[in-house]
Amino acid sequence: MPQDSEDKKTNNFFEKARELYQLNGYELQAVAGHEGGRNDIYICSLNGEKKYVLRISATGDRREENYLAETEFVHYLAVGGALVADVIPSKNGRLVEHIASENDTDKAVVFASLFEFAKGMLLCDNGYRYREGAPLTEYFYNTGKTLGAIHRLAKSFTPKHRRADYFDKFNMDYIGKLIPDEYAELKAAIADRIRQFKEFPRTPDNYGLVHFDFCDGNYHVDLNTGDVTAFDFDNCCYCWYMFDLAHLWTHGIGWFMQERDAAKRREGMEWYFNHILSGYRSETDVSEEELSRLPLYIDMTIIESVVDEFECAAREGEDVDPEDIEDEAECLIGGIPYAGYFEE
Repeated sequence: MPQDSEDKKTNNFFEKARELYQLNGYELQAVAGHEGGRNDIYICSLNGEKKYVLRISATGDRREENYLAETEFVHYLAVGGALVADVIPSKNGRLVEHIASENDTDKAVVFASLFEFAKGMLLCDNGYRYREGAPLTEYFYNTGKTLGAIHRLAKSFTPKHRRADYFDKFNMDYIGKLIPDEYAELKAAIADRIRQFKEFPRTPDNYGLVHFDFCDGNYHVDLNTGDVTAFDFDNCCYCWYMFDLAHLWTHGIGWFMQERDAAKRREGMEWYFNHILSGYRSETDVSEEELSRLPLYIDMTIIESVVDEFECAAREGEDVDPEDIEDEAECLIGGIPYAGYFEE
């Protein structure tokens, strides 16, 4: 399709969404996309103060049911008191709006939703400096607390619409076709981990609807209060709650990355993760049995990252650069635990 036709189609969807969510008068600023992103995101502001986030689906690889399930979960969490950016109904009272193209020759459809703007800011936008006068341990504790509240509420969530299960995507029928045969060793290593994952117990206390991308790129920190507010549940699925904790573990390694001594890196990570767990356990529990499997849950996060690399490349019609997954592949193939972080 010519670029001018594509731009007209995008503007058509954009203007319809603006009308459905009564955003006339708001300044809408597009957020730069990132690799793997599936949506067009706009920050909506009125007089530089009142803010919302408008999301318009971009890739067409998800059905309305997927978005309804996500927004239902987000609203349930917000009503339950979790610190999440709530979804805002359209003027029709819908959490998800189905927008069709007016062009008879182009039957394209997108889905739009409007969310609160999470109070605070990304910590990276503040140079990873926490709020003045407060210890960094408060930040770790509050991050774990927000995640714990999400999981506590998820354990009693009965949805009308259902999101996918982990194994709907992470199975070798799909991964075996996605990853080329030249990565045979990597595929064998992933198959071995998935076999082990299938042996993990699944109970209402350890398995349910999780964020699946809970990291400092998907929550804001209020530098006045220390509150951590989560957003972007676009990847939420049914999985072990430990996945989100393992994801937080892997995103905490930057705090000690410059430490050359592996023993000190281990000591630092234990300090970091213990404060995460203290906050988490102020809301809900996690068993020692589950925590003992942390190295395998970290492997689960690595597999998610590898699969995402191949999916992004496939959508762009490109090949994965082997260097982009070199470290992950080495850890999985060589059985190196903790993402190799404690290796000399």
